[in-house]
Amino acid sequence: MLNVARLNVLKEVAYRGSFSGAAEALSYSQSAVSQQIAALESETGLTLLERHPRGVSLTAAGQALVGHAEGILARLEAAETALAAIAGLRGGRLRMASFPTAGATLMPLAIATFRAAYADVELTLAEGEPEDIVPRLRAGELDLALLFEFAGQSLLPKGMARVELLSDPMYLALPRHHALAARGRIRLQDLREEAWVQTSHPSPCARHVVRSCHAAGFEPNVSFESDDYQTVQGLVAAGVGVALIPELALSVVREDIVIRALSPEPPTRQVIAAIPERARLVPAAPAMLAVLEQAAQRYATKRGRPA
Repeated sequence: MLNVARLNVLKEVAYRGSFSGAAEALSYSQSAVSQQIAALESETGLTLLERHPRGVSLTAAGQALVGHAEGILARLEAAETALAAIAGLRGGRLRMASFPTAGATLMPLAIATFRAAYADVELTLAEGEPEDIVPRLRAGELDLALLFEFAGQSLLPKGMARVELLSDPMYLALPRHHALAARGRIRLQDLREEAWVQTSHPSPCARHVVRSCHAAGFEPNVSFESDDYQTVQGLVAAGVGVALIPELALSVVREDIVIRALSPEPPTRQVIAAIPERARLVPAAPAMLAVLEQAAQRYATKRGRPA
């Protein structure tokens, strides 16, 4: 295989017309240039330059090789420029995914903040539940994901790094005129006789609600299921059941329901950002992580119990 550095020396000799001119342009000694050309001629087995009293000229083989060298060196320079741009966040892309409620609250602000600072990085965002996103992250289809986990649950396989962003407590949603709405303290066991509305049975939130009810000593009577939290609010408003809804899903609350905190502690999920470790880590991912941490801090600072 031809040596790229020697091709560059040959190109400079051809442009300058002499070893001394090439040596000056490359900050080499004249003997070093001569040695590089001799080594290149040895590699090719051809004479590449004709020596003259006042300089050198290319042979037919030298002309052919310089023509190819120019293209090779130009492509290498373009590759180095592209890599430098990505390293400096002046290019590249970041493929992200988020579960829906974080995609509607944390992600829009983070994306707007990131784009203001790194306008040349291409961003994409997909939506899904954690159990659907994690396999895509592991397979290399994604560079960063927003997920949630409940206590005692770990979704991430080896080779993934996690950053905890915020805690997302689940609040009790009741019809506005429900008998419990006026109570200042509601325990989960107070709801054992209620009908329940929740997300679809296989979802992590639904499973955790069931586990929490079991811990409180009863089996919830689930009447309706929906993975759209606005639909869940509508069913609660209609009086067909009560529901536990994560705070991130309560950015908009209907006027005909009330939101109450459970006592002594509500079920809580942890919102995390996940990225691949080391080799598969794209340069834009750490910058987006920093932006997401800031967005989560701002959210945590201004949030209060939904009313």
